[in-house]
Amino acid sequence: MFARLPAPVHRVALKLAHRVRLRVWGWLRLEVRGTNALVFDREGRVLLVRHSYHLSTQWMFPGGGLARGEDPVQTATREVREETGCALTGAVWFDTVLRPFPSGWTNRIELIAGTTDDAPRVDGRELEEAAFFALDALPAGANAATRDSIARWRTWRGS
Repeated sequence: MFARLPAPVHRVALKLAHRVRLRVWGWLRLEVRGTNALVFDREGRVLLVRHSYHLSTQWMFPGGGLARGEDPVQTATREVREETGCALTGAVWFDTVLRPFPSGWTNRIELIAGTTDDAPRVDGRELEEAAFFALDALPAGANAATRDSIARWRTWRGS
């Protein structure tokens, strides 16, 4: 439905819809399930994105909501393709993180790691930017959750 709107209108609609969604989740004290994908290129750099509708100054992983009964690896693969145009290959689940929010809802995030040979593309609607970063040179806007997920991935890998 939103795809038919001009990009600026689409971004405003996304922001509004997301604010409503967060309030409803808080009122209902929901546990929301989703995925974050740590997508690495051949140089070992990780893909980060900046969303247009939520925390737009922060760099985070591509990902999205998990439908009831949906496999987290399949969700991450789909979301990476939808958000960035990159094909996620060799994807594996490596951890689950619970992130409670002061407004009352909890985000249960399945962490998935994989690789891509593709260059990310942004649509100017959902995403503002997408780029690969060396793990030792993350952008200033990489949030604490992003840094924590990288630490979890390093622990899982034994590095």
